[in-house]
Amino acid sequence: MSEEQQRAPYLEQWLAYVDECVIPFTTPGHKQGRGAPPEFVAAFGERALALDIPHDGGTFDAHLEHDPLVAAERLAAALWGARDAVFLVNGSTTGNLAALLTLGRPGQPIVVTRAMHKSLLAGLVLSGARPVYVVPAVHPESGILLDLPPESVAQALAAWPDATAVALVSPTYTGVTSDTAELAALCHAHGVPLFVDEAWGPHLPFHPALPAAAIPSGADLAVTSLHKLAGSLTQTALLLMAGNLVDQAQLRAATAMVQTTSPAAFLYASLDAARRRLALEGEQLLARTLELAEHARRELAAIPGLEVVGPEIVAGRPGAGFDRTRLVVDVQGFGLTGLEVKRILRRDFRIAAEMADLVSVVFLITIGDTPETIAALVAAFRALAADRTRPDCAAGRRAVRALLRSTGPIVAGAPQAMTPREAFFAPAERVPLADAVGRVAAEPVTPYPPGIPVLAPGEVVRPEVVEFLQAGRAAGMRFNGASDPTLATLRVVRA
Repeated sequence: MSEEQQRAPYLEQWLAYVDECVIPFTTPGHKQGRGAPPEFVAAFGERALALDIPHDGGTFDAHLEHDPLVAAERLAAALWGARDAVFLVNGSTTGNLAALLTLGRPGQPIVVTRAMHKSLLAGLVLSGARPVYVVPAVHPESGILLDLPPESVAQALAAWPDATAVALVSPTYTGVTSDTAELAALCHAHGVPLFVDEAWGPHLPFHPALPAAAIPSGADLAVTSLHKLAGSLTQTALLLMAGNLVDQAQLRAATAMVQTTSPAAFLYASLDAARRRLALEGEQLLARTLELAEHARRELAAIPGLEVVGPEIVAGRPGAGFDRTRLVVDVQGFGLTGLEVKRILRRDFRIAAEMADLVSVVFLITIGDTPETIAALVAAFRALAADRTRPDCAAGRRAVRALLRSTGPIVAGAPQAMTPREAFFAPAERVPLADAVGRVAAEPVTPYPPGIPVLAPGEVVRPEVVEFLQAGRAAGMRFNGASDPTLATLRVVRA
């Protein structure tokens, strides 16, 4: 590791600001906490509020004396093996929007995974690009989305030779990675850049037992969320660029369009500090994390009624990988849905799971975990397993499994009648959900988490999608994006 990586230029200058005892006549208006609500000052701390200053965007008359951002981003680019890095303070969402604004063109095709995060869909709406959806493989038993087959991308590029780029998600929410090296080679043979939404993989470059990261595997552009798994504060992420197929100036201009003009300096400092720690201690920290994750996987798998998803889920899929820090626990053997187990864990055991669906509960094991946190998780599941008061729900479990098996065909998407942008801005009307079959959706419907739209603007609403949404709503799934949160109605393009 280079000596330079021991520096944290943004963090150091940010901390020095308080020591200067500046009297601000600037934003933020709470003036180092003196104007903030007292109860918030008590909770957050006087020093934290004194450090709540905006990054001045190159003027540096008011707060930081010199601009440390360029140096901090350069260090991040070097660590991730990229040509350029942009600090993001609106999460990976900002990077996805900027990437689509840079790579997409109004009306022109762009090859996009249909299992995209809703922010990629928002990027399609903003850019006006015409998505050519490609569909990941689906595990036949669990319904878990797997990797994106290179042959699907090859077919899409052959059918749409004027496509401007390929965009995929890897790792998935459940830890499955695609063969990025093969996909990058395929894209480059067609002269188009590969963009990877790697929000769930900021830790991948820092331990050899983890799947390969996007940029070292040949991706031209990637976004990755350090706040999710790598120790920085909420909302912080990186946009990474490599190669020469992406216009660096245009990418930075697009990022400036969608990122706040008042970025909080403490978020930039958090990224700088997390980068330095990963550079100096990343492999050691992740070795411990992987040990804890494997211990948890063994202990949970030994509990009757539980199945813990592991690397075997991608067996026989060349190039696909699995992030072993992700615990995906199938709870069907408990006679409960994952949604119910998630609620019980929080209510009765003070355990907060990352996400749940009708079958599974997902837990993130990170560098912030300890043997004590893992022991608490295992103990909670053992207590649930010992509870014999639940009735047998075999029929319900069969219904749930059948519903989850339909995830693949649903995510495959319907024929597109319009681009997402055209449908989003078209004259629309609200109709009962059951009456939406055959109509063109004017809004997305997204179970959240994981944030993958089951219905995108411009798609024709199919009966199986309505059935899935009705069953999911009855089971307690939470949906995002629809203007009617109850899903009793849906906005469709006016006939």
